[in-house]
Amino acid sequence: MSVVRSPVPTRPPAEARAKSRLYLSPPHMGDDELHLLQDAFRSNWIAPLGPHVDAFEREFAAEVGVPHAAAVSSGTAALHLALRLLDVRPEDEIVCSTLTFCASATPILFEQARPVFLDSETATWNMDPQLLEDELAAAARRGGLPKAVIVVDLYGQCADYDAIESICAKYEVPLIEDAAEALGATWRDRRAGSFGCMAAFSFNGNKIITTSGGGMLASPDAKRMEKARFLASQARDPAPHYQHSQLGFNYRLSNLLAAVGRGQLRVLHDRVAARRNVFETYRELLDDLPGLQFMPEHSASRSNRWLTVLTVDPAQFGASRDEVRLALEADQIEARPVWKPLHLQPLFAGCRSRTSGVSEHLFDRGLCLPSGSSLERADIERVAAVVRRCGRSAR
Repeated sequence: MSVVRSPVPTRPPAEARAKSRLYLSPPHMGDDELHLLQDAFRSNWIAPLGPHVDAFEREFAAEVGVPHAAAVSSGTAALHLALRLLDVRPEDEIVCSTLTFCASATPILFEQARPVFLDSETATWNMDPQLLEDELAAAARRGGLPKAVIVVDLYGQCADYDAIESICAKYEVPLIEDAAEALGATWRDRRAGSFGCMAAFSFNGNKIITTSGGGMLASPDAKRMEKARFLASQARDPAPHYQHSQLGFNYRLSNLLAAVGRGQLRVLHDRVAARRNVFETYRELLDDLPGLQFMPEHSASRSNRWLTVLTVDPAQFGASRDEVRLALEADQIEARPVWKPLHLQPLFAGCRSRTSGVSEHLFDRGLCLPSGSSLERADIERVAAVVRRCGRSAR
């Protein structure tokens, strides 16, 4: 009896492959991460302590160009610890960028302090130094300067630290850098995370490198980092029994996840190069279209291009930002509006703000495109083709 054999499976045709889901910023893992994770597993260091945590902190600090770093469970935890280390109290004011994810400001609420939101400027989309000067000058006249300033490096581009550091120093207000999105970026050859008294990073699954979930607090101050580790480990006193004299938090990073982070850190520069190439490819394919404008790169800055972001002028392009986003979604392509400014968020209703309209304009028109470092040119061309069709069909 003859047997009919099934044909050897082949790759699906191009049209079927094209409908696979393209995500905004998926993780990009390699071989080193697995090997280091297996090493951590074999060592039985599973708790949020261990040799990979220590090594990750040392290697990360060296990469960023600061003396000290403390590995924690999230970027939010890093910012919360920074505020606690500055002795922020209820009703203290904390100035914060408004165009950012909510986690830049929720730690302010954890301490029952009051956010004051400042708008963006057009050159970097980050905090407007003139608004910061205005706010601190007014606060000085009132006799009540804020306890700290949190500046966000948006979508992988550093803020204008020439101006911002000078202004904070003038009024002697501590500067905290929220570099959650900006690892690998630079401002005048200084690396993101090396500005201010402390800097926070995120290793969430969508970031340029990831530990699945995790973060880092970096600082030139050794005593602050020692205190950060103490607070992040439930503030356990040095005693043979469990004794606690201060309120602490369960914020330390797992040794397993730190091993993954070490592997990711080894390819950081490759990941930055890949994301910058993604951006340049989008610009090559779409720059001729009227009404589309890409996020600018300041002449003093080198962005990591964590996300490729553009704005859509519906009058010129012929379709709105949301029409483009929905067309991409119909083709199984994830795209998102830029962050909704925090001064517009219900969570922060009633908080004081200084606005210029820049962040609201960017929120109204801004669109983030798939930007992962593992994207191939064919993937980018697929996204660009949908965007071009939106313009053509409307015209």
